[in-house]
Amino acid sequence: MSEESRVRPATRADLAGIKAIYDHQVLTSTSTFETTPPPLDYWTARLESTERGDHLLVAVEGERLLGYAYSASYRPRPAYARTRETSVYLAPEAAGRGLGRRLYDDLLAALRADDVHTVLAVVAQPNPASEALHRACGFEQVGLLPEVGFKLDRWIDTALWALRLD
Repeated sequence: MSEESRVRPATRADLAGIKAIYDHQVLTSTSTFETTPPPLDYWTARLESTERGDHLLVAVEGERLLGYAYSASYRPRPAYARTRETSVYLAPEAAGRGLGRRLYDDLLAALRADDVHTVLAVVAQPNPASEALHRACGFEQVGLLPEVGFKLDRWIDTALWALRLD
């Protein structure tokens, strides 16, 4: 990241930018299995979550939002409370600048501080850039789910990646 770029917790003012980045992915890629962009309330709920281990961070350059990362519950049952699922999304023009790694580094530090034990990520296949990012952050691929999603006129496999924090 350049000297002007930084990662910080998201604010309400960031939600429209977060939504725009995600909406682009929803409509053009398999990085999410959403097929219709969710309403702004979806992002407001993520921002306002008080659940330990839930975070929403943004990468900004000046006033420009370039990407975001979040962690959320893996499953709703109590025994999963110290496991979080993570995602990172970048604006198209921000790819290849190290922002994904910076976002992940800060997100993983926050999760360690929250005493999260395991972090999971689901990566649609193929996605060499995302796999390289997860590998660089210490994740390992622990499973492959064949043809679990249908989007953009094709069946898509997902790989499950895991990282133990403690």
